Amino acid sequence: MKIQIKNLGALQQAEFSLGDMTILCGGNNTGKTYATYALFGFLSVWRENFSIQIPEQKINQLLAEGVVHMDVAEYSDKASDILASGCAAYTKQLPVIFAAPADRFKESQFVVTVDAQDIPSSGGYGRRMGAANTELFSITKAEASSDLVITLLVDREQVRIPLDVITRVISDSLKDILFGHLFPNPFIASAERTGAAIFRKDLNFARNRLLEEMTKTDKNVDPMDLLFKVYQDYALPVKANVDFTRQLETLAKKSSFIAQQHPEVLADFADIIGGEYKVTTNDELYYIPKGKSVKLTMDESSSAVRSLLDIGFYLKHMAKPGDLLMVDEPELNLHPENQRRVARLLARLVNLGIKVFITTHSDYIVKELNTLIMLSHDKPPLRRLAEREGYKPEELITSERVRVYIAEKASIKVDGGRNKVNRHTLTPADIDPELGIEARSFDTTIETMNRIQEEIVWGGE
Repeated sequence: MKIQIKNLGALQQAEFSLGDMTILCGGNNTGKTYATYALFGFLSVWRENFSIQIPEQKINQLLAEGVVHMDVAEYSDKASDILASGCAAYTKQLPVIFAAPADRFKESQFVVTVDAQDIPSSGGYGRRMGAANTELFSITKAEASSDLVITLLVDREQVRIPLDVITRVISDSLKDILFGHLFPNPFIASAERTGAAIFRKDLNFARNRLLEEMTKTDKNVDPMDLLFKVYQDYALPVKANVDFTRQLETLAKKSSFIAQQHPEVLADFADIIGGEYKVTTNDELYYIPKGKSVKLTMDESSSAVRSLLDIGFYLKHMAKPGDLLMVDEPELNLHPENQRRVARLLARLVNLGIKVFITTHSDYIVKELNTLIMLSHDKPPLRRLAEREGYKPEELITSERVRVYIAEKASIKVDGGRNKVNRHTLTPADIDPELGIEARSFDTTIETMNRIQEEIVWGGE
């Protein structure tokens, strides 16, 4: 999947592709967060923006005959047009995604392209729709088949679902078959996650007070409009973090595939934070330090514990293979040693089938990923070194699985390659299988500091 961006925040023109691990690095105010938020927004709402029309006669045939067949191939031929129009519709939504004035996005473009041969999915598909504990109809597609079968499971007289709902369910099923395997389910930990963790109770209280006040307002005021207006003050990723922290008690009842199949990953995460998170039955959130009986609230806990809260709950309760875990500045509030450990954790998640997307200012994270890339070669000296330094085989990652982009001002081709101009963009970083990532974004600063310190020590008077 390739993403092209124009006139979005600081990014004037940029292009990047998703790898199993994708890294954006660069200076402040260079557009990394804009690219991250825009991608998260697209992956969160693409189904709403993509339009697939279902012929009315197909619905009538379903109700009259109890079954109708649709050829997925007819829609896969239109996939590029569906995708293009969906991206155009999403671009118009950017002011809502970023909770910012519309005039900031009047020249913005957000375009996603995919390989045509990847559409549609060759796998099977199955979905059932029901109401009041009664299954009403099913939608199925056999593996390697293009025949989509919609079957009514009850008599027509028993169908109580509006026809537009049936149409929408069939349309959504086609969207999933065509694009669902291409667009991963995103989970984001934004840079504002620490505040969401510490103020989760206040957010609940404020929301409840707002609902209470809405019941007392003038009858001419639509309370839902008022509620939505308040929520529109925050960018979608921030709202996602707030909603996530408000649902921790419910989420804590679930168990992810990592908790079920790879508990050692959670044990390593517990070592990073030095304890564990605990949600009580009355929705109280605590951090319990390892080996101690004390329970600390979030405002009593360290900033590192708060910054990793979302990731910890995601790993234990929500993670699914194929997800895209997006972390804005994973190094937030972490000691350099824990930054290294988080880098190894992220690489391990990639090897478990979770895609990872991060923005970072951390030379420690990039250098640790370099180490994992360099150690991934099956050579006896490297195997001995990895074992001596405590690296596990499941933490190593090959260079082919990593994409790195540097947010910077660079010369790019325009007008079909005839001219070059300096634009804020995302420049692909070289990744050598033997030497790792060339992260010049950090190297220049480090070299400057080293030069100054060497002159202090050796320059004399």
